[in-house]
Amino acid sequence: MLRNALEPWHLLVVVLVLVVLFGSKKLPDMARALGKSARILKSEAKAMKEDPAPAAPAPAPGAQAPGAQTPLGPTAVESPR
Repeated sequence: MLRNALEPWHLLVVVLVLVVLFGSKKLPDMARALGKSARILKSEAKAMKEDPAPAAPAPAPGAQAPGAQTPLGPTAVESPR
């Protein structure tokens, strides 16, 4: 049924529709932007493969560990004036 799904005349129709929709002046700019995006995606994927998985971020000084309870009692809070 889909033995020859993509034939050359299919590509011709797609190109014709793109030219009609966007015009011949915008197509080179769109292709350039698509190529640039593909290069960025490829370099980011390569960087992710090369870098080891990042360790869990260290808690900030004075921050409580998850699940730790706050002490009960008065705290130093400024009163609004």
